[in-house]
This record gives sequence, C-alpha cells and structure tokens, in this order.
Amino acid sequence: MVKLVTRYSFLILALTSSVAGFVLNFSSTQLANIAWSIGAAIGLLLSLRWLIAAIKEKALGSDVLAVLAIIATGLTNEWFAASLISLMLASGRALELWAQGKASKHLDALMKRAPSFAHMVSPSGVVTDVPINEVQISSRLLVRSGEVVPVDGALEESAVFDESALTGESLPVWREAGTTVSSGVINSGSAVVIVAAATAETSTYANLIKLVASAKAQASKGVRLANVWAARFVPLALLIAVGTYVITQDIKQAVAVLVAATPCPLILAVPVALVAGISRAAQVGVIIKEGAAIEKLAQAEVVLLDKTGTLTEGGPRITSMVFAEGADPDRVLSLAASLEQTSANIVARATVAEAKLRNLSLSMATEVQEVHGHGLSGLVGGSRVTVGQPTLPLAAWAELSNALLVEINIDGKVLGYLGLDDPLRKESLETVAHLKNLGVKRVLMVSGDRKSTVENIAHQLGVTEYFAECSPTEKLEILKTEKEAAKGSVIIVGDGINDAPALAAADVGIAMGAKGTTAASQAASVVIVEDSIRRLANAIDISQVARTRAIQASTIGMSLAIVAMLAAAFGYLNPSQAALVQELIDAASIIWALVPRKSKL
Repeated sequence: MVKLVTRYSFLILALTSSVAGFVLNFSSTQLANIAWSIGAAIGLLLSLRWLIAAIKEKALGSDVLAVLAIIATGLTNEWFAASLISLMLASGRALELWAQGKASKHLDALMKRAPSFAHMVSPSGVVTDVPINEVQISSRLLVRSGEVVPVDGALEESAVFDESALTGESLPVWREAGTTVSSGVINSGSAVVIVAAATAETSTYANLIKLVASAKAQASKGVRLANVWAARFVPLALLIAVGTYVITQDIKQAVAVLVAATPCPLILAVPVALVAGISRAAQVGVIIKEGAAIEKLAQAEVVLLDKTGTLTEGGPRITSMVFAEGADPDRVLSLAASLEQTSANIVARATVAEAKLRNLSLSMATEVQEVHGHGLSGLVGGSRVTVGQPTLPLAAWAELSNALLVEINIDGKVLGYLGLDDPLRKESLETVAHLKNLGVKRVLMVSGDRKSTVENIAHQLGVTEYFAECSPTEKLEILKTEKEAAKGSVIIVGDGINDAPALAAADVGIAMGAKGTTAASQAASVVIVEDSIRRLANAIDISQVARTRAIQASTIGMSLAIVAMLAAAFGYLNPSQAALVQELIDAASIIWALVPRKSKL
C-alpha cells in the first residue's frame, strides 16, 4: 500500500488540490485559488521534468503544450484551469506507469540459477564446497545428479546432460569422457567429475549473463504514440495561439487557445486504450509487462520463433515402437516402464507416461543399477531388464528414424525399441496461418537444435526461412539483421535461457512462461502464461485493436480540440471554459478508447 501511494503520489496530490479548491470555492475564492495553485505547481513540476527528459531523449512531444498552458494560466491567474490541466496530466502519466508495469529483473533470474559454490575434489578424493569464484582452470569438480554445471569443463567419464536451456535441444544428450560440457547445463544422470576448462568469469553461462545485460541496454525504446501525434499538433496549436494574440492583443484569449489545445486526449485516451488492451490480453493468458510493448506488437512485421518448447511440446514423447517377432508389446513396455519408474530422467518419465496411457500394470523393480554408458538394469517380476542406449548395430527389424532411440533388453535378448521425438504442438500450424492473416510479413524459425530436426519442423509448418544450431550470439546477430531491414516491429518468441539475450534485444520479446525458464520470462516484455503458442496470435490481435482504438480516440480528441481552439480564438471561450470543454473532449475520447472492437481471430 505504501509503495502504491509513493508511486502515484503526484496524482493523489493533484486530485486533492483540485477537489479542495472546488470545495473551498463555495466559501472563499482566495483559498480556492491557493488550493488550485498548489495543483498547478504539481503539474508544472511534473511537466517540466517530463519535458527535460524528452529533450534529452530527443523525443519532444505533448509535454511542451502542457508546460506552456500551465505557465500561461498561472500568469493570468486562471488557477482553476491550471489545476484541471495538472490533474489530467497526473492522471495520464499514472495510467501510463500502470501500463508499463514494473521493470523486468531478468539478470536476477539468471544469477539465481547460476551456482554460487562448486564441489571441489582434492587429490586425495575429499570433496569440499568452495565459492565458484575460487575455481581455477584444471580444478576437479564434482557435479551431482540434477545440479547445474558450474563452469565449462572436460568430463572424466561419460555422462548424460539436459542441455535444453542453452541449446534448445529438448532430448538428453550423451557426452563421452574427455568431451567438454558448458556451464549452465544440467547433469541428468549420476554424479560425474569434470576438470575445469574455464573460470566462473569466462565460462559459457557467465558470458550469457553479460550478453543479456548488453542486449537489454541496447534495446531501442518505443516511441510514445502520444508524442507521434503531438509532433503534428503542437506547431498548429502554437500558431493559432500566437495568431490570436497578434490579432486581438488579448493575452487571456490566447491563453484560452493554449488551454483548449492542451493534449489531454493524447495524455489520457492513448494510455486508456493501451491499458484496456493489456487487460484484455491478461484475460486470455498473455501478460504484457510494458506499455510500449503493446504498441510494438500491433506493428509486428517479422516474427522469429524458437522451436523447442515454443513450436514443439518441449520434451520427449514416444512416437513409435517396434518389437521383436513373437514378443508381447504390452509385456515388454510394462517391464521397461516398471524399471524406469526408479529414474528421474525425462526419457524414463516418457516411457512411464506411455505405459500409464495404455493402462499397463507396473511392478516395483529391485536390484536396480545404472549400466555405465547405457541406461538402467534391474529385476522386474523375475526378469532381468535393461533399458537405455541401443547397442549397435540395431536389430534388422528395428526400422526407426526418430531423434532418440531406447533399447529394451529382457533376459539378455533385445525385444523392443522405443522411438522418441519432441512433437509439434497441435496449434502451431494454425498459429503460423493466423500470423499471416494479422499482417505479419515473414515468419522465421531460429533454433539451437540440429539442422535435420529444425528442417523437419519447418517443413511441417510451411516455414521456408529457418536457422538451426544457433548459439545465443548467433540468434542476436539474426535478430539485429532483421531489425535493420524491417520497417515495422521484429518479435521473437522463446522459452529457454539461450533465448534470453534475443528476448531482451527484440522490439518485443515474448516468453512461453508455462514451461519456459524464469530468465526467459523476465527478459521478455510479454509472457504467455498458458502453455499455448496460439496466444501469440491473440496477443498481436489484441494489440492491433488497442492501437487502432488509441489512434481513433486521439483523432476524435484532436479534431474536437481544434474546434475548441478556434472557438477560443474568436472569443467564445475563456480559459476556465476552455478547460471544462477540454474535459468533455477527454471524456468523449476515453469512452471511444474503451469501446471494444471485433477480433480478427
């Protein structure tokens, strides 16, 4: 509560002074003017602050008229008009702050995931926890099951890793002894020892954190839609005001023109339309964290889509099975799943899930052991079962072309193979079609996964432009090239840590929040909470509606403001009357901004 009061203190003060002035006006005009002058001072300080900031950013806009109007009404003792202008200024900026939301904490999310200690193994075999910054090259480090690899290092023995966060590869990756693993990946198997090949400061994960920080700092700021309109309106308003004074020599008449010209429809209607869009997006499971993001979404021209977890399910699923002649498929799968119940490996979970889907009964395995470089072995119902990496060559009857194969060996005989893939989301094809209907000119796939896998998914989607085996740096380079060529916005959608730098640097970064990493969600300006890529099209559609309403409301407001300015120029409105008329114009603009429009989807 205290934070909210502090955040919107200027609005509270402006509202209090305006109401107080109105109440006091019934008993004392002098006291009322004092209250209104306090409100005018608040508005002047705010508008001067915004004007100075705009000048620094070379984005001069609607604030200049507000400053001139408050100063002019104050000099002519039109305190009621000055207070009303201040109240509208404070209200508009409060709405804009609410629409923008809180600043993202993407670096904090990355840093929380990074291990702060490493398990150092001494020459005598004693394991000691040391701060990660004390790890030196050639140090021997123990990485336990489920832990994040702290620094880049060479494996002393073969192991399996979940590298999806860095590369986009959704299936577990087997690494042989002597090969180098990157920091940031997760040990999916049993404990393993690595020999540090880099320090914490020079490892892959540390460089990724630096990359996100750099990308976020360089991301272009969205131009406020109100300022685009103001660039056209301000010169006209000043010209009419100056012309009125030159012709009439009446300063109050010129001030009335300025008051009528105060761009409150811009200051209020635009944020209201955008806030309404943000609210509608939230109702369908899309969180738009920044006000500028909804404007950029509406102008989407190029969309870059990650594969794993975005277009695909993000985890292995059994998509094919073959069994030896004479083998009972249900028995073989049941025995394999019974053994796999003892493992936390994602491939094991997929096997168990398939068995449960088929309503197969499972038993508890005993004498379970990990077969080094292969998988699991144990006793299930009196049978010796081994499940894991296939032995080569495959059996002649094993005709499978999946991304990952699992062999099932029972009592020394290979009786089955399971083929696993990361399947395409059911709604992905429909979403790509919707994007084109919404005016998106190009849809590209950018993935860290293998070329053959990416090529296959792109073919299924009808996407002709795709990039495979991309590192975070390469994704950034592709994004940079697209931003330089595009006239509209370039949007990127992803869910992994490897997507975080590009999400931070894009015109709009969209994270798949349901399964995505916290780093991706925090680096992005839009988060799809529901685990569905179709919400991407919904977000763009809602943003286009909101921006259209904002433009229409601004057009209505500015048109009526020009009429009011001309009325003031010809002496039909004094400054206070012009302020009241301007409030009626504001109301009309806001009502129009909130009128819903039919969706394209």
